[in-house]
Amino acid sequence: MDYLKVSSKSSPASVAGAIAGLVKDEVPVNIQCVGAGAVNQAIKAIAIARGFLIPTGIDISCAPTFSDIEIGGESRTAIRIAVYVHRLAAPSVASDAPELMAR
Repeated sequence: MDYLKVSSKSSPASVAGAIAGLVKDEVPVNIQCVGAGAVNQAIKAIAIARGFLIPTGIDISCAPTFSDIEIGGESRTAIRIAVYVHRLAAPSVASDAPELMAR
């Protein structure tokens, strides 16, 4: 499984663009972070991507898990974040019209 690797120096806006692009292309999105700063940038990116996607009828949510990885021969604990896609139902303007007229 491929992961978007986010560091504490990653630009949240750039990562958000990558997340939104993958979601629109229907590619599964998984993020890997090591350290509190990296997790912070990843969560900000998910929030920004959500703002990009909601107007298009797509919402996202996420779930974190711990994972032991090896970096430079050292064992480290990473946080992996799975991004889940939710299609939003389009509101029906016609069905709301009688209720609005009754007010």
